[in-house]
Amino acid sequence: MSKFIIGLTGGIGSGKTTVSNMFAELGVDIIDADVVAREAVAPNSVALTAIESYFGAEYINAKKQLDRAKLRTRIFSNPKDKEWLNSLLHPLIRQEILNQLAHAQSDYCILVAPLLLENSLNKLVSRVLVVDIDEASQVTRTLARDTSSQDEIKRIIASQISRNERLRFADDIIDNQTLTIEQIRQRVQVLHHQYYNDSHQ
Repeated sequence: MSKFIIGLTGGIGSGKTTVSNMFAELGVDIIDADVVAREAVAPNSVALTAIESYFGAEYINAKKQLDRAKLRTRIFSNPKDKEWLNSLLHPLIRQEILNQLAHAQSDYCILVAPLLLENSLNKLVSRVLVVDIDEASQVTRTLARDTSSQDEIKRIIASQISRNERLRFADDIIDNQTLTIEQIRQRVQVLHHQYYNDSHQ
C-alpha cells in the first residue's frame, strides 16, 4: 500500500484516543480498529448472529447489542472461546480496515489499534507511534473509566504485548506518563509536520 500510514498503539488505558483525537483535529483521517470491531458485531450482523448461537442469547442485551463486558470476561478466562471469536472477527475486521485505509483522503492517515503488533497490523503501516505509560497507571486510568475489575484489567494487560516489547517496535513515542496535556498536544503538532513531510517524499 503506497499510502503513508501511521500505526498508533499502546496498552489499555494509555491514552490512544486522546492522542488520535488531537490528530483528527488537525484534519488527519483516523481509522480506529475498535470502532471497526464494534461495527462488525452491530445488531443483525452476520457476526453477531454467529456469536449468539455459539455463546448463547445471554450475551446479547435488550437492545439486541453484544454485551461486550460479559463476553470479554468469558473469553479472558477461556482460551478456546477466545480463539473461536478471533477466527470469526479478525478476517472481517482486517478487511474493513483495509477498505477504510484505501479510502482515506488526508495526506497521511492513522490506524489506531490496541493490538497493532499482536495482530501483525504493523505490516500495513509506514511508522509505529506508541503512546506509553506504566502498568500501574494503566490500571488506575482504566478503573476510572471502565466497569472492569482490577484483576480483569491486569489480565488484559498480560494478554497484550509487554511494554518493553511494544517500545522496541516504536518509531515514535508519546510519553503519557510525565507530559502534560498541552505538552502532548505540542508533541502531536511536531509529529504531524514530520508525517506530513514524510508523506510527500
